[in-house]
Amino acid sequence: MPVLEPTQEPTRVFALRHGRTAWNRTLRIQGQLDVPLDDTGRWQAERLAEALADEGIEAIYSSDLERALATARALAARCAAPLVAERALRERAFGTFEGVTYAEIDARWPEEAARWRRREPDFGPGGGETLTEFFARCLGAASALAARHPGQTIALVAHGGVLDCLYRAATGLGLQAPRSWQLGNAAINRLLWHGEGFVLVGWNDCAHLDSPPEAAVVEAD
Repeated sequence: MPVLEPTQEPTRVFALRHGRTAWNRTLRIQGQLDVPLDDTGRWQAERLAEALADEGIEAIYSSDLERALATARALAARCAAPLVAERALRERAFGTFEGVTYAEIDARWPEEAARWRRREPDFGPGGGETLTEFFARCLGAASALAARHPGQTIALVAHGGVLDCLYRAATGLGLQAPRSWQLGNAAINRLLWHGEGFVLVGWNDCAHLDSPPEAAVVEAD
């Protein structure tokens, strides 16, 4: 894990997953399809914004997909911070897997599904990104955005896959390591960034979602 030098001014980063969508609930792969928040997701976005209202966020960068942008807009309204849409923060492009449930992927493409579940770095579903390509895109975009704000606090509003990449970068875990951490919708994740990379501060804080209108934390990206 990177170690901060005392002379460096880190960027404080809130890495946030969008609120829930109907496809999250039914374990259907969204990828870069533009699926909106459901009612619970909109409630989560408002609670997230309330929880971060006094954190001194000075800039918000969001994936340009509507589920992330809607979450970011709620935050921007509470923080009075500028919001910029960034295509590079989109979810992984899943190609032929997009719009299909996990169970359907296993049934229709068993060999491809096995490679995906093994997290093979050079595998990409038909027409989609490989894990290696996706990781490079996410980490490059997040690092470039954080580098603009030394000594400041920013929010990156994105997707489960993007946050997975940032967690791995901050902890030094390889792309093929099994996921053992949560990626809750609208959870608060805290990182520091300096010139050498990201440092993990806190992960999957869901205290602001303690009384949801219905169960809302799922794993689908």
